[in-house]
Amino acid sequence: MNPTPTAAAPRPRSKLVYWLVALALAGVFLYYSLRGIDWLQVWITLKSTRLKYLALMLISGTGSLFLRAMRWRVLLQSGGPVGVGTAFWATCAGYFGNNYLPARAGELVRTVMVDRETGLGRMFVLTTALAERLSDAITLVLLSSLVLLTLATRPGWYGAAAKPFAIAGICGAVGIAVFPRLERLWKYLMARAPLPERLREKVTGILEQILAGLRAFHDVRRLALFAGLTCVIWSIDAVSFIMGGLSVGLSLTLPMSVLLISGLGLGSALPSTPGYVGIYQFVAVEVLMPFGFSRSSVIAFMVLVQAVQYGSLGIWGLLALSRFQKDKKAMDMSTVDIK
Repeated sequence: MNPTPTAAAPRPRSKLVYWLVALALAGVFLYYSLRGIDWLQVWITLKSTRLKYLALMLISGTGSLFLRAMRWRVLLQSGGPVGVGTAFWATCAGYFGNNYLPARAGELVRTVMVDRETGLGRMFVLTTALAERLSDAITLVLLSSLVLLTLATRPGWYGAAAKPFAIAGICGAVGIAVFPRLERLWKYLMARAPLPERLREKVTGILEQILAGLRAFHDVRRLALFAGLTCVIWSIDAVSFIMGGLSVGLSLTLPMSVLLISGLGLGSALPSTPGYVGIYQFVAVEVLMPFGFSRSSVIAFMVLVQAVQYGSLGIWGLLALSRFQKDKKAMDMSTVDIK
């Protein structure tokens, strides 16, 4: 259904508000993170990058991306068969979108790609994508909490910042567990809602897809496989950051790396510019400097990390979008031939 002009009007305003908040945060975070930095030292550090560790970081990052696609596929297959290639290329395009587009628009990109190839329903696919993101947030909160218990040196702000995220994560987990079990209640309320019949049918259909997406977590085997892949993925990411640190002379321990990726993951939930510029620098400075690393070396490290992410996801994402466009044209042509 096409939106009316009055319904579409608030969208530019909401986008403007989002961009104003994102740019303001990026500016404040960059100012705080970069003040007093020795740019010559940053350049010297980057110039002496050890390529072998950088290569290992790239390889592990690609492996993590593939496993993320397989993990998402575990949820998607609760609604029907989904090919490995479909899940992988959609994940590549989605992560590409999240790095280059605002407001995590990549979630919509991968939703459209999977729905077009499988016909599972956009709300079902989007629900699994968002539930996957929520599970990552819960995992990061748990990991950071455990790591903080083992460290003698702790970033002062981290414990306080983790608490609201922990509460939100727990609420999200409870919602995933409880919401689908109240299906009769939601349908009862929808049946008695004062809505036009066509609108009621449409909303009910959307509700059923959302419930189906959340119900993917209610299968014990599927949940166990999903949880196992989640542990492997974040372990690989932690090792990848250690490799990235070694490439610029930073010796990160495993707890430091876990704390850093947890902070970056949680920080990415804030309104941000493409590539999380500002947020990543702020989190890295706040997490790593208490362990004795200089501000210049930390910023050099994050420049490298973001360059690797931009390059790797840029390549995989463009390949995915190119493949999607070819498939779309082929599908359109076949439709014309049939007619």
